[in-house]
Amino acid sequence: MQTSYWELTHQQTHYDLIIIGAGFAGSWCALEFLKAKPYSKVLILERGQIPTGASTRNAGFACIGSATEMLSDIETMGEITTFDLAEMRYAGIQKILATVKPDEIDYEPCGGYELLDQGQSLEQVKAGLDGLNSEIARVTGQEAMFIWESGSMGSQGITGFAAMLKNRCDGAIHSGKLLQALHRIIIAKGATILFNEEVAETRRTSDKVIAVTFKEIRYTSDQILICTNAFSFSLAREMEVIPARGQVLVTKPIPNLKLHGTFHYDEGFYYLRHLGNRILIGGARNADFDTERTTLLETTELIQKTLEKFLQNHILKDQNFEIEHRWAGVMGFTKSKMPEIFEINSQVHALVACNGMGVALLPIMAERAIAKILN
Repeated sequence: MQTSYWELTHQQTHYDLIIIGAGFAGSWCALEFLKAKPYSKVLILERGQIPTGASTRNAGFACIGSATEMLSDIETMGEITTFDLAEMRYAGIQKILATVKPDEIDYEPCGGYELLDQGQSLEQVKAGLDGLNSEIARVTGQEAMFIWESGSMGSQGITGFAAMLKNRCDGAIHSGKLLQALHRIIIAKGATILFNEEVAETRRTSDKVIAVTFKEIRYTSDQILICTNAFSFSLAREMEVIPARGQVLVTKPIPNLKLHGTFHYDEGFYYLRHLGNRILIGGARNADFDTERTTLLETTELIQKTLEKFLQNHILKDQNFEIEHRWAGVMGFTKSKMPEIFEINSQVHALVACNGMGVALLPIMAERAIAKILN
């Protein structure tokens, strides 16, 4: 039986674990903790009516990574780290599909496509593709995950690019439905989620930790796990998480839409996909890096117009279209481009910064975060 709000706030229930943030990170961590310790008391505190960081504002990509991204990561992080990340992403997507029914989250194994201009990036992909496929086969079991699909650009309505590469393992999901499904699962296992409960600070005593809200309500626990990603700085200033706003727009229905699949361009700075007979497109923060390094959930005219221009020039050439929805979410990045589990002290930890790949990475990172807490 779910604990009532009155009992929570007046009887001072003590918890085994308090999680701050009810997005993907917090939800997967709650699930892992309850798997490891059934019947534990787990409380999730969420500052909004719904999670408003990246989780519910995600564009719905279940991705392992594009070829140009992986080749760039090899140069900066090395092959071992790059393919470790790819393996985590692949395993994370498989875990999602094993946890919830694919049709429950509108999962489509539609493939992911990368659009390439003529130039250095294209030449690098051509030179490195065989090596990428060879290494990634150890992760996916597919001999050729990346295949050339340049000849199908016309049938997809795509113009203005030199080549197109397909990732056969990528797909699309409805991120809101996935989060709702996770909430149902963890509540059924005994977790309690309180919305509109923003945590102001955490405190530590000799035998417990306390989450103190802006309403001056105190919740006590053995452990606290902060899962607020780019918003974590206010609770733990030790962490260096760089916020990166991702702006998104969705068109109104487009008759006879040709586009089908998930697409990336410019090392993933642009991302788009079909959404039924609409197009969802997001990104373009490299058009204004300084402004987009923010936690403000607002759209800007510069980025929105840049996204619209991309659609007009490359996807919906000579077609009229209207925009139905616009929104922004905030991702968290680290300088190493690796997700991080911070130990603030022995009783307070934080899981942050999946660097734009939270959907795929968090099912696995949650396992690691909970293992760290329990060890």
